Amino acid sequence: MSLFNVYPLYEVTPVSAKGIYVYDKNNAAYLDLYGGHAVISIGHSHPKYVAAITRQVAKLGFYSNAVQNPLQEELSDKIEAVSGCKDYELFLCNSGAEANENALKLASFKTNKSRVIAFKNGFHGRTSAAVAATDNAAIIAPINAQQEVTILELNDIASVQTELEKGDVCAVIVEFIQGVGGLDQANAAFFEQLDVLCKKNNTMFIADEVQSGYGRSGKFFAFQYYKLTPDIISIAKGMGNGFPIGGILIHPSIEAKYGMLGTTFGGNHLACVAGLSVLNVIEEEHLMDNATKMSAYFVKIAKTIPQVKKTKGKGLMLGLEFDFEVADLRKKLIYEHHIFTGGASNKKVLRILPPLNINKGHINLFFEALSAALDGLFPKMVK
Repeated sequence: MSLFNVYPLYEVTPVSAKGIYVYDKNNAAYLDLYGGHAVISIGHSHPKYVAAITRQVAKLGFYSNAVQNPLQEELSDKIEAVSGCKDYELFLCNSGAEANENALKLASFKTNKSRVIAFKNGFHGRTSAAVAATDNAAIIAPINAQQEVTILELNDIASVQTELEKGDVCAVIVEFIQGVGGLDQANAAFFEQLDVLCKKNNTMFIADEVQSGYGRSGKFFAFQYYKLTPDIISIAKGMGNGFPIGGILIHPSIEAKYGMLGTTFGGNHLACVAGLSVLNVIEEEHLMDNATKMSAYFVKIAKTIPQVKKTKGKGLMLGLEFDFEVADLRKKLIYEHHIFTGGASNKKVLRILPPLNINKGHINLFFEALSAALDGLFPKMVK
């Protein structure tokens, strides 16, 4: 049986990984500055992570949510302690798309309304309502398009107010740093007024922190750079360092009812242990502080590269914008310099999403390779 061909693949076959490096079948080392879409938060094969999962799988890997699982409560308490999001409640699932799907469903339950406001260049997943709220017509099937979604421009608060005052909007969903869209951010006044307007109009404010959460921005959540209180916060990606886990943090003003949400695999024993080990390492190794420091170092060097027109993002969720499309540059970096980077829907942006334990030496290696790759693409004219 052949695989359903939906992924354009690079000719690299990883077989192992350690720290910030991935090794292929020929034992060639690749510097991982993409982390498999920002999933690898504490580094590949972190010894504490491996030990925790190994111990748990030897005891109990899975049982359903029909029985008590104290690991879920332990994970919930740890998220509260490390994130600073007091008094929220946790629902666990398996992925970012599922987190956003549940967030939107919960918002509709709470408000008894159905329309969603999302934003240009936003990406929220590939499932039913999540993909309908994503600004990419190519991945929205007719069955998804039945959802009621209005896509607005970032920073256009007047349009948001007009739409909210129509009274039929259950949720506003927004990324505080756009991932797939290309690292764009709205301004503080927009985000904070968005929060005010949602509360005024009985609309749930959903912070999509699937990619920007878990310390990647330099704070635990990117929304924490602003003065606002989301009703629902969606999380996934770096939450399990590669183990499939996602969830939503739910404000206590939203009341739970039996059967309202559900999942077979979400919050299983292995997932909880993976999530706990990630939080322990982030805390013990001060990885949020490292994200802030390494970001400043990265941005400082980026300013010395003349072809870089703009550096975008926060923390270790960064983008380098050029005045040309970066597909060939990415190929040069992976095949000639053995460095993984990411692309975006903005085809002129190179995405940088490394593990949070990256150091200056890794960054130096990247910029040396970037300069060489740029010289290879655009040879200097010799007079």
